[in-house]
Amino acid sequence: MSVRLYALDGCPWCETAADALEEAGVDYETEWVEALHSRRNEVKRVSGQRGVPVLVDEERGVTMAESANIVEYVERTLA
Repeated sequence: MSVRLYALDGCPWCETAADALEEAGVDYETEWVEALHSRRNEVKRVSGQRGVPVLVDEERGVTMAESANIVEYVERTLA
């Protein structure tokens, strides 16, 4: 799968990003992360920071954080 969303269960910003992907009909995989920032090493490895949500679009070589940025990207590029 070329689109992955790093998310935390119960995170409202993560849900916003996931909703945008679903509404656009994008096939994606969710990578669930640990609640503790110190345990989010995979997120840091791909994005340089430990916050979520983080979207990785391997096909286009795009990695981004912040739900508003992700929603805009999905609407402009993936929808």
